[in-house]
Amino acid sequence: MSIVHLQNVEIINSQARFSDPYIFKVTFECISPLEDDIEWKLIYVGSAESEEYDQELDSCMVGPVPVGVNSFEFEAEAPSPEKIPASDLLGVTVILLTASYKDAEFIRVGYYVNNMYESEEMRENPPETVQLDKVVREVLASKPRVTRFNINWDNPGEMIKPPEESHTSVNEGAIADEVDTKPNPVFRPAPGSSTAGSSAFVPLES
Repeated sequence: MSIVHLQNVEIINSQARFSDPYIFKVTFECISPLEDDIEWKLIYVGSAESEEYDQELDSCMVGPVPVGVNSFEFEAEAPSPEKIPASDLLGVTVILLTASYKDAEFIRVGYYVNNMYESEEMRENPPETVQLDKVVREVLASKPRVTRFNINWDNPGEMIKPPEESHTSVNEGAIADEVDTKPNPVFRPAPGSSTAGSSAFVPLES
């Protein structure tokens, strides 16, 4: 049984400029005392082709965590464009918000991000070299993909065997979780993918 239940993730600036920081407000419930802090990370997927372009934008330790409902704001800087292939600066990619306890990841929330030129004229006739000062981003905040991992909270380094039914849907507050006990699942946009009609995502409940 999980000791920490994610209740809601609000992206304060889901629409912003490419260079603006990402700001999240995270709400979760802790049902039992924890002896260590929880580590939260934000990862930007730089390319669908390879994990080598992934960037950890920031991380923070939250604790000591009291029993009950907790909320905090997490701000992370924008990705470094020089670490992203030029062909992947525009278009659809993914950001991942993860939470770990004693280095064991127990939840991951993924969002599609669409980077595009602010003006319709530049979208229709893009310059040969990407002009990032004219690029804006939109995070599809209403369509997260939530993956939860079963960990041993007393000994997080100990592997837990997956249950017989490894994929179920449960509701926890405003978050609908997709349970997946596979280690390190790959969640990456397919090259040239579109966000329309993506059945892999479940909307936040109002």
